[in-house]
Formats: sequence, structure tokens, C-alpha cells
Amino acid sequence: MSDLTEQLRPITADEWPRFTRAMSNVFGEDPSGPFVDTVPPVAELDRSLGLFDGDRVAATAGIYSLEMTVPGGAPVPTAGITWITVSPTHRRRGVLTAIMRRQLDQIREQEREPVAALWAAESSIYGRFGYATASWRGGWTGQTERLRLRRDVDSGSGRVRLVDVDEFRAAAVGIHDAVRRNVPGNMARDDRWWDRQLRDDKNDRQGWTARRHVLHTEADGTVSGYATYRVKASWTDGSEPEGRLRVGEVRSTTPAAYAALWQFLLSHDLVRTIEAPMASADDPLRHLLADPRALHARPVDALWVRLVDVGRGLSARRYPSPIDLVLEVRDDFCEWNTGRWHLWGHPAGAFCDRTDRDPDLSLGIEDLSAAYLGGVSLASLQAAGRVREISPGAVVNASTAFGWPVAPWCPDEF
Repeated sequence: MSDLTEQLRPITADEWPRFTRAMSNVFGEDPSGPFVDTVPPVAELDRSLGLFDGDRVAATAGIYSLEMTVPGGAPVPTAGITWITVSPTHRRRGVLTAIMRRQLDQIREQEREPVAALWAAESSIYGRFGYATASWRGGWTGQTERLRLRRDVDSGSGRVRLVDVDEFRAAAVGIHDAVRRNVPGNMARDDRWWDRQLRDDKNDRQGWTARRHVLHTEADGTVSGYATYRVKASWTDGSEPEGRLRVGEVRSTTPAAYAALWQFLLSHDLVRTIEAPMASADDPLRHLLADPRALHARPVDALWVRLVDVGRGLSARRYPSPIDLVLEVRDDFCEWNTGRWHLWGHPAGAFCDRTDRDPDLSLGIEDLSAAYLGGVSLASLQAAGRVREISPGAVVNASTAFGWPVAPWCPDEF
């Protein structure tokens, strides 16, 4: 495996076409779009890894330098793991392990990010490297005839209007930056990431319309919310409309604006089904509906998180109730995390460092990473036999302190 680790290297811009085609082959896709042959602006080739077999790319990997909100609103530098593929010709040779080893070692050595995160194409792979599901997406659908808001919902006195992408972007950037600071798992978006977010290549639409952009404006002209969506027309044999509407994002700075945006989205003619595959698993929409059962959710894992540096990672977030415990952490893949850590924290700050005190809790890095954003209960992990309580009451204390009122959510795939 050490030989494989040494063979991995960053790619050059000239090698990008071969690199991206190798990724597409593994994912079973036909490469398309403007960045097949040219490097996309968000790419960081100095953080890429390629394994070459002659002139052929046999494995790919990369890292994005991201900034993620953690409980308490603090922005934390996060290594966004991406482009992970291994060709079928090089399976079961330790290539993926070598990639994970190289990435995590370099993240630690460079001291750039205390946390890494990824979207898992296969959910059975990344646990052995310390990653764990830390957020979910709602994946809900509903029939429009049943998706009606409660009569007592206040949708305010503002108005909703369709706008072009330039006007949308000018207003949405500020709204997103404000609201994402309150939601663990949300990522910051600079101009490069907004370019990517709003890119709308016709070849990628799969029969859906171009993305439509909506702003909510208050009576005084202040923009207080935005939404994006697409529509796909469909008709039965009897010429009855069976259209579908797919919601992209709905973000707002007020509850009334949020309700007004949803009232608009639920009011489209010729649409019979509405879906929101990337919505938060704890989307407030359910509480706006007259019939909560009209919304059928199928939550699936979304962002996977891994603490690369336990001390820095736990110090970076905030804790809604006081915590003063010693955690005994096991980390077989990144042994520098193994040991006892004294965590002291409250709503205004936190500190975590090594200690030789007796432990209160014993757990693995995968379990600690799952709980990091506040969406997984340590008590639930204890019930599964994955967390061991040593000091009576420590699990209740830690579960309360690691929780957070807002469910973690990441609407940005990378």
C-alpha cells in the first residue's frame, strides 16, 4: 500500500480530460458539459490525486477547500472530498485505502482543515475510514391536490415574482450567506460556487425545463427570500395533465416569506406531483400543511463527516448546554486522534485538548463524527452498542450538549 500511496500524484491541467473521462466511466456516465476538456473554476488541481497505469488514469480523487457551518454558527474550514473513483481494472488492490491515507495525512500535515466531508456514492464504503452520516435530505414528494397550506398560515404582505438569473443572483447571494450561518452543514458559496450552482446546461436537464428563479419582496422593496424550481410536462392517454415540479432551493429570512414562496410553488397549473429531493429532512413545510400526511418523505443520507483533528474540531463548535467530560476516542485509521480528550464547552465557547484523566465516555471516531453536526444522538449510538458510558449520566449530558435545535442540512452536492 505504501507503493500505491507514493504513485498517487496531483494531475496537471493537460491531464484533466483523461482524468474527468476516467471519473465518468466509473460512474457510468457519458461526459458532457463545458468542463470535460477544460478545468472547472472550482477545481483545485494541487489537491487532486491520480493513479496512472501508463497513459491511462486508473483512479481519481480530489479535495475542495470549503467552509462549513457547525453548531453555534461558527464557519469551520472543511476538506470537501470529491472525485473518488477506482477503475474496475484496479479494484481490490488497496487503491481506495491509499487514496484515503494520502488525503487524510496531507490534511493533517497542512493543518488546513480539522474536518473532512463527502457525499457517498455507496454508503458501505466510507465508515471504515472514519466518515459517518451527519445529515439527511428529506427526499419528499406529494400530490398537488393535497398539498395545501393551513388557513392560519401568515404569508405576509410581500409578493413573489419570477426573475432572470442575474437579478436572482444579485439578491440570493446575501440571503444565502445570512441563513446558511444558522444551519449546521451548510457551505459558504463564493463566486465560483455560485457560478456552479446556477449553471444550467441544456444537456443535463433530462427533460426538465430550464431552472426558474423566484424572489420574494417585502412591501418596502426588501428581498426576503428566494426559490428555484423546474417543471416537466406530462399527459395521460386521455390528455389529462400529469406534470411534475421539482423544487431546488427555498431560502428566506422570515417565516412569512417562506410560506409565500411555498404557496407559489404549490399553485402551478398542470402540475400533479411536486418533489423536493434535496430538502432538509426537517423542512418546516410539513408544519405549514393542512394535511401533513400529504408530504411523503424518504430521508436518505446526505453529508458524511469525519473529524480529522478531534481537538480543533470539537473546539470549533458550540454546545447548547454545558459539557465537561473526558472522551476516550478510538481511531484506527488516523491514530493521532486515538486517546483521551477533555471537552469543556457551553453556548459561548469550547475547548478540547488531550488529558490523562479517567474517561467518562468511550467511542469510535465514526460515532463522534456522526454526532458532530448535532443531528445524531449519542444516546441512540449507545443504544446500538457503539458508545460506552463509563461515568453515570455521561451519555445524557453529552447527548444534550452535542445536540442542536436546527437539524443539519447540506443542499450543496460536491
